[in-house]
Amino acid sequence: MIKLDVKDYLKVLEPLKTLEINTLFAQSVIRGQVSGTVYVDNAQEPGTFFIVHPYGMSLLFGDLNNGEFTAGLQQYLLNSGKERDKAEWLQSYPCEWSEKIEKLAGSFIVESSNMENAASDNTAKIIKHTRVNFQFDKERYEAIKQQMKNPTCNIVKTSAEMFEKISGAVIPRFFWTDGNDFEKNGAGYSLLCNEEIASTAFSAFLLDGKLEIGIETSDKYRGRGFAVSVCSALIDYCLINGLEPVWSCRLENTASYQLAQKLGFVPTIEIPYYQLPV
Repeated sequence: MIKLDVKDYLKVLEPLKTLEINTLFAQSVIRGQVSGTVYVDNAQEPGTFFIVHPYGMSLLFGDLNNGEFTAGLQQYLLNSGKERDKAEWLQSYPCEWSEKIEKLAGSFIVESSNMENAASDNTAKIIKHTRVNFQFDKERYEAIKQQMKNPTCNIVKTSAEMFEKISGAVIPRFFWTDGNDFEKNGAGYSLLCNEEIASTAFSAFLLDGKLEIGIETSDKYRGRGFAVSVCSALIDYCLINGLEPVWSCRLENTASYQLAQKLGFVPTIEIPYYQLPV
């Protein structure tokens, strides 16, 4: 695998746009919105691509029949060269890539449903999950919205100052350079309760008229319907501004999967999703 120079990233954009899955996180790297890494098979005329987002997500696609690239990929998957210092979530397209990944990883692959049986093995495993892409159904959302309860706390647009205060696992600062960048180029709403930021829905990515929703609710405020309310505020923002709301999550993330459907999203595509070890 060859690390592509940043000045050549746009060579990847058109092939990336042909994929039939959500690729906004990868596009944000290619367009220079975040500082990620791109590996290819050939720097002059790339045909196989591996894009890594700094949050810990990656995408593999392109020509499968490249032995030298495949050898580098195997090393990367198993982290035998210690390229990674944190876990990473890998998706690939088309499905033939998944077959190749599982052949390269062999016994290091374990299904997420089978983790208990693999726990006694001290070898670092690649855990196979499922990633779900959703399609937003406006009519369904509007029908559901009529049944939504009004929030008991105040919802405000997320400011640059609030950006710095939001904590959690899925938060704006993992996807934007800083608060000013987010306030200028992104969008988000936060629900304030007892003067605390209880829940935040924000644009993890905003490209080509599409806004992918990220959501984080503080542990102490979960179970009170705040996520539905704050996501609804962001969806309304999308509809007013002619943006398409986008949602993707792990199938195993039951809370996110169910929340998406409460907001009018319909599951459309399921693909293998690999958690790569450190």
